[in-house]
Amino acid sequence: MLCVLCAFCAVLCPPFGSGLSAAVRAAPGRAARATSDVLRLTEEAGRTKERYEQALRAAREQKALVDEIARRQHSRKVVSAALRDDAGAAARAQYRTGGFTVGEGTGDVEDPIELLEMQTPAEQRRATLGRLLDEDVRNGRRLDAEERELVAARSELEKDRARLKDAQHSVTAHLAAARDRLNALSQEAVGNGHCEPPDIDGTDGTGGERAAEEHQEWTRPVESYELSAGFGGTGANWANGHTGQDFAVPVGTPVRAVGDGTVVSAGCGGAYGISMVIQHEGGWYSQYAHLSAQLASPGQHVRGGRMVGLSGTTGNSTGPHLHFEIRTTPEYGSAVDPVEWLNARGVRL
Repeated sequence: MLCVLCAFCAVLCPPFGSGLSAAVRAAPGRAARATSDVLRLTEEAGRTKERYEQALRAAREQKALVDEIARRQHSRKVVSAALRDDAGAAARAQYRTGGFTVGEGTGDVEDPIELLEMQTPAEQRRATLGRLLDEDVRNGRRLDAEERELVAARSELEKDRARLKDAQHSVTAHLAAARDRLNALSQEAVGNGHCEPPDIDGTDGTGGERAAEEHQEWTRPVESYELSAGFGGTGANWANGHTGQDFAVPVGTPVRAVGDGTVVSAGCGGAYGISMVIQHEGGWYSQYAHLSAQLASPGQHVRGGRMVGLSGTTGNSTGPHLHFEIRTTPEYGSAVDPVEWLNARGVRL
């Protein structure tokens, strides 16, 4: 009877903490989906932005062509008017002289042979005027056709631009929502003390080498950023001065290894939140802190430019950013100015 009562109580009243364990067990799957969503939408947003900017450039080029044709049409009409005036003057002169062009100094000429000799260049001039007028008509028709085609093409480009603008707004909104989900899950992971790399696309949790990434000897930890707090800064947030360089970037921004190395440690809590340290040649170490996801594990070798995490705002952070350090040891307290260190390796921030 006692055993039955115990079993009954176990069903109605699960052991303390079992609900938390279920959440912890479910977290890696949700983190993997959120991380994959952010990566996918970030790439999609980049492609959409590039296509939109291409459409803008094409629209500007089309407008420039239309304006150029309008300019050429205007010039052609000016020349055409002059040609027609010249041809009209020649025709009126021929009419007045009964077939001979009146030129300067012909009033005193009475010899018919001499007048016939003067008529020859006049006929050549009229022939040239006629040819130029014919060419002008053909050029006008060609420019009209080009202008109609460009106007039609420009209309289609404007429609494409509008569609791409809508697509850009849509993917930006979805990316913002995915970043919010990832941020919430990263805060939850830090609170639970479970910050393992998510299993993305069936890999070992690091996303693999991601073939699209190009190996770089030394590079920036993030591609697009705004520099904020610099090395050695003082303030309420740092008891003994700021030990790194902060890169203001949205949650979920890809963070890359600044050079070839091996991940020697990964953090999950404390002041740095989700973080990792990579050892490089020459006894140097780079640290990446306040991440929303780590995409590499201790002991793993990474190449320069390889994505090792996603930026976030875990730990003692006042907003989304990457805190980046260069150290002479893996531990806190051995930092040097990362900007000067990168500059010495040909990387400008």
